[in-house]
Amino acid sequence: MLLVKIHYRPLIHRKEQSITSTEKTATPRLVLIIGGARSGKSSFAEQLAASSGRPVAFIATATADDNEMRERIARHRASRRRQWHTLEEPLDLSGAARRASELADVLLLDCVTLWLGNVLSQASKQHESAPIHPANAASRLVLRTQAGCKEKDDKEEEVEELSLPGRLFDESALKEIEALLTVVKELAPGKTLIVVTNEVGLGVVPAYPLGRLYRDTLGYVNQQLARAADRVYLMVAGIAVDIKHLNEEASL
Repeated sequence: MLLVKIHYRPLIHRKEQSITSTEKTATPRLVLIIGGARSGKSSFAEQLAASSGRPVAFIATATADDNEMRERIARHRASRRRQWHTLEEPLDLSGAARRASELADVLLLDCVTLWLGNVLSQASKQHESAPIHPANAASRLVLRTQAGCKEKDDKEEEVEELSLPGRLFDESALKEIEALLTVVKELAPGKTLIVVTNEVGLGVVPAYPLGRLYRDTLGYVNQQLARAADRVYLMVAGIAVDIKHLNEEASL
């Protein structure tokens, strides 16, 4: 009778293996959390910050422009830990990150999506008050289109055709993101910036120029942040997928 000795080797659960691997890595300087609406971005970001066991400073970019936004802001405030610091800054991300780094070790910026809306909204107010001439007529048209204005004179029509196709993104927004990434590089060891943003490029092409400008600019902004980030989590139905790690593993 032949006896075969079998060596049993217990399997390590993939989730446990992932946690062990993560614990061995150095503290990340920049973590990007991206996903669609109601995908669980903010909840995951807050859980990530809280699980660090370090002091947290929350950077809020939302502005209470209407009753719905007031209710959203109130819900978000109620969900945060009481011991967290909160900085409300709708435009100056780099300045807010620098101030927050003096208060805490984990900085949570929520979110880039609303911040970009604030940037374009401020630009719209400046253009609306400026006289119309070839240098700013294209931007004025974008704003009027979004507001639902149908009437445009012949001169404006000509400028729109010539100028709008060349403006694929908002340069001031990209410069502010560069300034934010400079602050990240200057963070003291052990400090982390968590950034929440939306992926808005998976749907239909916006029907109006300002919508396309917003979508394209946010796409470029997200690329800048993702390239610089140590970790990038894609949120799908409340589940976080580390796509930066998957990208590093991908090969032919």
